Amino acid sequence: MADAAPAPEITFDDFLKVDIRVGRVTRAEPFPEARKPAIKLWVDFGPEIGERRSSAQITAHYTPETLIGRQVMGVVNFPPRQIGPVRSEVLILGAYDDSGVVLIAPDHEVPLGSRMM
Repeated sequence: MADAAPAPEITFDDFLKVDIRVGRVTRAEPFPEARKPAIKLWVDFGPEIGERRSSAQITAHYTPETLIGRQVMGVVNFPPRQIGPVRSEVLILGAYDDSGVVLIAPDHEVPLGSRMM
């Protein structure tokens, strides 16, 4: 996926429609029912948004135990999506390396719910 062509150009107003926030993983569990190896996540995005559930194909670099307490970035304004038995309420962001997905996160602690600018 790293060599994918750039997406079409958008306006700044289009970008602002994507609500990307900082959250903290509060719970993580294996997701053995998934077609591809994945982890179920519960992420707290602060008092305005609350806790959201998701699943992520991040098993190449992470275990459920290493995710608890981590800050992550997620798109919080996509409609929920059913992924097998899990109702995904947020898209956790990452980038591919040679082994799999690496999570995108702030490099300093920031308040939960902070919006990406």
